[in-house]
Amino acid sequence: MIQMTLIQIDNYGPWTVTPRPRTESDLQILQAELFADVQRQIAAKKGLVFFTRFDNLLAVTNGLNEEDHMRIQRSIRNRYPITISMGVGAAETAHEAQRLATIALQKEGGAQSSGRKEILAINNLIENPEDSFVQAAHIDINSVTETLTDIESAFDTSFMVNKAQHYLMTKLREKGALLFFIGGDNFMSPCNGLSEEDLTNILKEIDEEIGIGLKAGIGRADNMEDAAYMADIGLEIIREGNNKEWIHVIEEL
Repeated sequence: MIQMTLIQIDNYGPWTVTPRPRTESDLQILQAELFADVQRQIAAKKGLVFFTRFDNLLAVTNGLNEEDHMRIQRSIRNRYPITISMGVGAAETAHEAQRLATIALQKEGGAQSSGRKEILAINNLIENPEDSFVQAAHIDINSVTETLTDIESAFDTSFMVNKAQHYLMTKLREKGALLFFIGGDNFMSPCNGLSEEDLTNILKEIDEEIGIGLKAGIGRADNMEDAAYMADIGLEIIREGNNKEWIHVIEEL
């Protein structure tokens, strides 16, 4: 099973304009620092956070218990002008796990409710370590430097990367997997339940539909950090082979 945590800034929209609108640069800095802070704390337990919309973060948190989540909330409250609420869910697929986490938090009040503060809403946790399993795919664009970065404008390159992301998200979501942009031309997909054949077919379909070649390393472990690292190794093996493989799987040793 995979465990997902939704991290949501409490009453963030109203806070940004009270008592008057705050400067955009300050808000961007706050969001970036909060993401880095939460990432650091969850990574200490071998989890991984994705920035999604910045005021809403999603994390794979296999290995984190109730107290671990509460400790992070206390730490943020003590050092930031805002608080965070969390929803936690575990399921066979990443999409279902984040759905359960989201519903659990939504039941405690709206994101802009002044009455909801530092809630920890747990649908379920992975209690037995033997039930903890994460499959992650690290996906990137083939030869992006030569085909985009060095010949197209910066914005147009970003547009094509976002286009690839949109197609990947759409197809992976249909299979119960998630996809997150992690910088450059790289994407990370928590994809429990996705077969190697399914992922290969998705990459081939995107190449045929929009002409963007992709490859993926797949890692499997009992936590997200190790699964992502295995996926990184798999991707590097494909690169060393001049991108001749669509996917390469590495299991935790």
